[in-house]
Amino acid sequence: MNKRDPIRIETARPVAVILSAARRVFATRGVEGPAVAFSLRALAALSLVASLSTAIAAQAQQPDSTSPVVPAPFVVIDRVVAVVNKHAIVASDIDDEIRLSVLDPDLVGQGALTRPRALDQLISRSLIEQQIRQEDMQAIEPSPDEVDARLDQIRKQLPACVRQNCATDAGWNAFLSAHGLKPQRVESYLRYRLEILSFIEQRFRQGIQISPQQIDSYYHEILLPQYAPGEAAPPLDQVAPRIQEILLEKQVNMLFDAWLTNLRGQGDVEVLDPALESAPTEGGSPVASPAASSVANPVASPVTSSGTAPGVSPGTTPGASR
Repeated sequence: MNKRDPIRIETARPVAVILSAARRVFATRGVEGPAVAFSLRALAALSLVASLSTAIAAQAQQPDSTSPVVPAPFVVIDRVVAVVNKHAIVASDIDDEIRLSVLDPDLVGQGALTRPRALDQLISRSLIEQQIRQEDMQAIEPSPDEVDARLDQIRKQLPACVRQNCATDAGWNAFLSAHGLKPQRVESYLRYRLEILSFIEQRFRQGIQISPQQIDSYYHEILLPQYAPGEAAPPLDQVAPRIQEILLEKQVNMLFDAWLTNLRGQGDVEVLDPALESAPTEGGSPVASPAASSVANPVASPVTSSGTAPGVSPGTTPGASR
């Protein structure tokens, strides 16, 4: 015995009922012949289409017991860890910042960049970038030659690069591969650092004056004590230009730090991951902002913790190391 189509079985019944009722109506009104046949065929067709549509829709709504629905696996591609004035910082940004920290000479000797410190730098960088865009400072964008010069300087002078002979293409490519970096990403990172350097120069450096008395004081109170008794020290007139530059940078750093602290206080900064909050100091205040290192303060720190000015160490000529 052949099995009949279940849809045809279910739809045949209502169609037969409709046609039977239609015949009775036509008979009571005296309608017969071809008109009745045509009307019945048309009515049957319409009824069949309507019944089929209803049956198919009902069957589609019934789950297939032979193939249970399996939910798609939940995969986290990235996650927002902080928001700075409606600008999102995601976890992969922190990973990128940590990889790029190998190019920052200011971090040499400070150990690996932690995730909270990396996020702190990204927050400051975002605030600075927003300020640059707000002021529409297009003139600070570095030229390709400036970026190439900075890249060449890193390849030849960065201690980690010197050890891997980055001056050669083979050594540079090996260095990038070892730290998970791409040449295009390094160039965009250096371009951004130069852009912020230019912004700081225009915003804070202009108008600062260093007096001869300040240069003389630095020379006698900071530089000369670094030389052992009897050791020849460079004369003041030879090192004065470099001392002036160092004192100028110190003033710029102070102004920049104060400006950035105020900017962070006025901005809407929210860290969404408690594990990335900056640890408090003994006094209860947050750790110093990254204005003293990396892109947040690209100006070289004017005086090290030991009181030695960069490029003005014993036995060196300040003006030669800028």
